[in-house]
Amino acid sequence: MVEDLSKTSMMLFANKVSLFIKFLILPHSAKAESCEIIENQRVNMIRSLLLMFVMGLFTASLSAQQDPQFTQWYMDHAMSNIAAAGNSDLIQVNGFYRNQWVGLDRAPVTTMLNVNGKLGFMPGGFGVQFYQDELGFESNTMAKVGYSYSLAPFAGGTTLSLGTSVSYFSKTFKPEWLAIDDWTQDNAIPSDGETGSAIDVDFGVYIAKPKTFYAGLSMTHIAQSELKDGGTIMSITPARHFYAMGGYNYAIDGDILVLRTNLLAKSDLNATAMDINVNVMYDEMVWAGVSWRPGDAISPIAGLQYRLSSKDATSSKEQLFKVGYSFDATTSELQTYSSGSHEFFLSYSFKFISTPILNRYANPRFL
Repeated sequence: MVEDLSKTSMMLFANKVSLFIKFLILPHSAKAESCEIIENQRVNMIRSLLLMFVMGLFTASLSAQQDPQFTQWYMDHAMSNIAAAGNSDLIQVNGFYRNQWVGLDRAPVTTMLNVNGKLGFMPGGFGVQFYQDELGFESNTMAKVGYSYSLAPFAGGTTLSLGTSVSYFSKTFKPEWLAIDDWTQDNAIPSDGETGSAIDVDFGVYIAKPKTFYAGLSMTHIAQSELKDGGTIMSITPARHFYAMGGYNYAIDGDILVLRTNLLAKSDLNATAMDINVNVMYDEMVWAGVSWRPGDAISPIAGLQYRLSSKDATSSKEQLFKVGYSFDATTSELQTYSSGSHEFFLSYSFKFISTPILNRYANPRFL
């Protein structure tokens, strides 16, 4: 009975969210009846997707989080939502390095490389991701390949995208046990390293209007495949992770100052965390602000970007360089043992277009 009530509440919630999205994407001026029917069909599809997302909450198992955590997540939405891949006209190559809880022995160190952009030979975008996470004697590695498809733009330039990705996840335990007695004499403690791997699937929905707002829902580790070491099951199952993100840009002084707000909520139904970020971009060159992760850290952030554009008779080039830094000042009980976390972000985006040369012919009789 309780479960039925919970499911009903979730269905009502999904309906309300879909109505909110409809409010965002519908044009301000009245349209013809045929246009209204098309818009209703689109909203019904969004509602179905939301229902599928929230109903997945009831089948998720409770286990420890495996997905990495980054303070500067808002610099790359495709990191946690594959549907955002290809949302920019530029191909993006983004790198993250995070040294967490400095001062603690064997604290987490995470590296990620994410490449995404539009596909030239077919509609949609692609995403390729690789990350390595080291924590104590545990090592996690993941590689993903994904595709996103954008529907025809709504009124005002708002775009809805759907995306999915396939991932390879590997977990390794190193035999570096810390014990008072000689653990090598206990046959129950493995003396060799053990590595397990599994194939998994992600899915996401993403809606955005360039330089104005964005919102997205995504789910990772949908298949929840058990890790296997060869043919041996390790009894470890990656937990489903659920993400909800959104943000809005406010122009303060024309295009000179822009206030950017970002929110990310993430959960595996065992632990839930929120990242709230506010930063100001000056003249599309420098940004600074602060992030807050309730119960965990307050993080000042800063970064800069530089754009290069060139065009000649045969080609045009656009390049964008970004670098960012954040420092997590720990607010939890770990502040007694840790001096904080450092995170670095580096990005290179580009678009090269070749201009065809038109051949001209002339008749010498008329020169």
